Amino acid sequence: MKILTPTIHGALDYIAALTLIVAPIILELKDLALWLSVIAGIGLIVYSLLTDYAYSMAKVISFTMHIILDSLAAIVFIVAPFILNFTGIAQIYYLVMGVGVLIVVLLTSKH
Repeated sequence: MKILTPTIHGALDYIAALTLIVAPIILELKDLALWLSVIAGIGLIVYSLLTDYAYSMAKVISFTMHIILDSLAAIVFIVAPFILNFTGIAQIYYLVMGVGVLIVVLLTSKH
């Protein structure tokens, strides 16, 4: 069931980006666990500003491509704890964020 419109998805993108930047600082993640999330948040802001939807500055990237980028980011976040040996709160954070993004992608309508 696709219950999220591209407009709602766009609003969630900026909330998620802010979370990706701020949460690892609040959670006191260290080194790569901190910076991977911050860089992902900045990247999300950049490609959201370039996506063809309501909260964009320049409609350069199709919404379909945006969804593909979101999906790839979710996969990276899900596998990162295992590949990069994140443990404890970092492992939980990455798994929760990755699964959360996948759920948003699966609930988003392309129209």
